[in-house]
Amino acid sequence: MLAIAAALLWAAWVSRELSEPRQEIVTVRLAETIAAFVDAEARGAQDPEASQARVLAFLKASERAVTEMGTNGRVVLVGEAVLAGGVPDATDELRMRIARQLGQGGEQ
Repeated sequence: MLAIAAALLWAAWVSRELSEPRQEIVTVRLAETIAAFVDAEARGAQDPEASQARVLAFLKASERAVTEMGTNGRVVLVGEAVLAGGVPDATDELRMRIARQLGQGGEQ
């Protein structure tokens, strides 16, 4: 009787583990996002040192945003590096996170 109860509990646990999605997989177009920012900086008639500082801040914010997005079992794939098929694109979320971090002063 004890063996049957243990087997039922084990089966219930395995069923629950297999039915719960463990990871969410998304893609981001990171290179495209960075290139758009760098292009905009290059077109502006700005001080080269200030422009370089803004690009560096943007790159650091991009790195932090991708790291932040890849928490709690979420997998973030760089869309330019993979064939992801029907995986959701989270590039807009990435851009919002970068903008938020730049709005907080860039460095943390």
